Amino acid sequence: MIDLHCHILPELDDGARDLADSVEMARQAQADGIGLICGTPHIHPDHIVLPEELEGRAHAVNQELEREGIDVRVVAAGEIAEPMLDKLSDETLECVALGQGRWLLVEPRPGPLGQELEDAILRLEARGFRAVVAHPERHPGIDFHDRMGALVEMGALVQATAALVAAGPASDYLLELAGEGLIHLLASDAHSSHGGRPPRLCFCHVIRTRDESVRQIDHHDAVPRQEPDPPSMHGPTPQETPPHETQG
Repeated sequence: MIDLHCHILPELDDGARDLADSVEMARQAQADGIGLICGTPHIHPDHIVLPEELEGRAHAVNQELEREGIDVRVVAAGEIAEPMLDKLSDETLECVALGQGRWLLVEPRPGPLGQELEDAILRLEARGFRAVVAHPERHPGIDFHDRMGALVEMGALVQATAALVAAGPASDYLLELAGEGLIHLLASDAHSSHGGRPPRLCFCHVIRTRDESVRQIDHHDAVPRQEPDPPSMHGPTPQETPPHETQG
C-alpha cells in the first residue's frame, strides 16, 4: 500500500522528531502492509522547509531504513498550504509534487472550505498541475457537501484521514461521501511514532466490512477510467496531459 500523506521526514515541521522517530514510523507502516510513503512536510510559513532539500532528506531516511532492514521506501513530496500556492514557482511545485508528477497535496486554509480553494485549484490547472485536497473533514461548513462536489467537478481528488474515516465522530458521513464519489483516497497523515495518528491504512479493511459502497476509495475504483489517473508514485509522466472531463 501507499501512504501519500505522512510527516515522516525528520526535523522539518511538526512531524518526526529525529531520524530514529522516522525509522520507527516506517517500522509501524511496514507492519501495516505499507511499502511506500510520501514524506509530505508542511510547505507553510510557520515551518522552514526548503523544497530543494527534500530529495536528499528522503534519501537519508531510506539509507537508514535499508540499514535497519525495513522494507519501506520514502519519496519526497509536500503538503502545500493553500495560500502558498501562488507564491511558489513551477519548479518549486515540481519538487513537492506527489511521485514527481503533476499532482499536488493541498491543505485548505483554516476554516470552512471556500471559494478561495476552488480559485486556487483553477489557477493550478492553468499552470499544468492538479490537486489532491488534504483532509477536508477538518474544514466543515454549512455548504460543505456542495463545496466537496464542486472540487470533484473541477477534477480534484479528495484525501481523507484513514483513522477518522474508520472511527472518527464523522465516520458515517465520510462513508456516505465516499459512496457518492466525493472521497477518493485514504492516507495516515501520521506525524510521529510517539503519539497521535499512526502510519496505518489497514483501517480500510474495517471500512469495507462496514459499508461495501466504500470500495470507491480503492485505488482502482477511485476515479472512472475516463478521468485522469490518481497520482503515481513511479515518477513523472510529462507526456500525459490530464483531460478536462470531470466526475459528476
